[in-house]
Amino acid sequence: MTLLPVAAKQPRENRQIPRKYLTHLLQIMRRHGSNVQSLNFAVVSFNAKRKVRAKADRAFIILLLPLEVFLMHFTQRLLAFGTLAAGLAAQTAPAFAYTAYVSNEKGNSVSVIDTVSEKVIATIPVGQRPRGIAVSRDGSEVYVCLGDDNTVRIIDTKTKKTVGDLPSGNDPELLIVNPQNGEVYLSNEDDNKVTAIDAKTRKALFSIPVGVEPEGMTVSPDGKLIVNTSETTNMAHVIDIAQKKIIANVLVDQRPRFVTFKHDGSEMWVSSEVGGTVSVIDPKTWKITQKITFNVPGLAPEEIQPVGIGISRDDKLAFVALGPANRVAVVDVATHKVLKYLLVGQRVWHMDFTPDGTQLWTTNGVSNDVSIIDVASLRVIKSIPVGPQPWGVAITDK
Repeated sequence: MTLLPVAAKQPRENRQIPRKYLTHLLQIMRRHGSNVQSLNFAVVSFNAKRKVRAKADRAFIILLLPLEVFLMHFTQRLLAFGTLAAGLAAQTAPAFAYTAYVSNEKGNSVSVIDTVSEKVIATIPVGQRPRGIAVSRDGSEVYVCLGDDNTVRIIDTKTKKTVGDLPSGNDPELLIVNPQNGEVYLSNEDDNKVTAIDAKTRKALFSIPVGVEPEGMTVSPDGKLIVNTSETTNMAHVIDIAQKKIIANVLVDQRPRFVTFKHDGSEMWVSSEVGGTVSVIDPKTWKITQKITFNVPGLAPEEIQPVGIGISRDDKLAFVALGPANRVAVVDVATHKVLKYLLVGQRVWHMDFTPDGTQLWTTNGVSNDVSIIDVASLRVIKSIPVGPQPWGVAITDK
């Protein structure tokens, strides 16, 4: 059954089904399949559940069409509308169901979010001042740095419960997992060192002195190097894991907060919170080849403070959290030019991609929420409230 305006009478073969009814029918067919039998079911369900009510400003004629004619018109519209719906769905949901873990620094907890429903499904008490957070190599565990408890708490991704600790040393802040062997490396802010941990045996392997107030941590794509940034020394320290020693120190701008490599290993990026820049470094020479700067209209330079960095899996786009600027800068990796700024929550800090790379989630420490960015369209599509002062986020398919 379809409805046509009186003033818009057309030949029967040109009449179309209103879009809002197509939406309803499409939803029914998605639940029950896409064959003709399912279409018949959709039509029956549609007729049973929908009652047509005339509106004051629009009169309708009820037109009963034979099912064969209805199928012809419906199929034509469905093909076009289904393509549109699929495109919109691709922009608003990852391809698979994932779980996001968000550390709430002042809430002493971790918020667990289902990426399909985009709702918090659990809040896990973990300990004092959780900040850095990462997923184990096999996805079975999540590691959370507890700065005031001087430990790394372990969360089981199946039970969503804490199951133990890793020995971290004093004031662990940020950690990273080696993609090659599963080892965990973290920065000890108060002790001015980097600690390596065997996650399987839960024992410390070694520690290396670095600069003052170490924070940022990353591992080279081949798993052979650790890089740490020290906030007060203003350096990136390159550590050879096999030799257990620093092989290079790179001086960058004030207060370096975060460091990461391109996936092909050809560049290393370091954000400087107070300096307001991202330094692009050549790993062959450990020299800075370029500095990326940011200019958000209407904001003073001191309000633009680069922190977290995420680089898309194809190494084409980089996303830089700008702290109190409440924006994420989108950067063309090839040219190092800023393409646009995305408005997110207040004091955006760290970020993580969904495993399929379609979404980027950011933590917003002052607005107490996370923002979801659709990578394909470069749009912010959702914000989700979490605990007090969210700091880090890690997303897993477990």
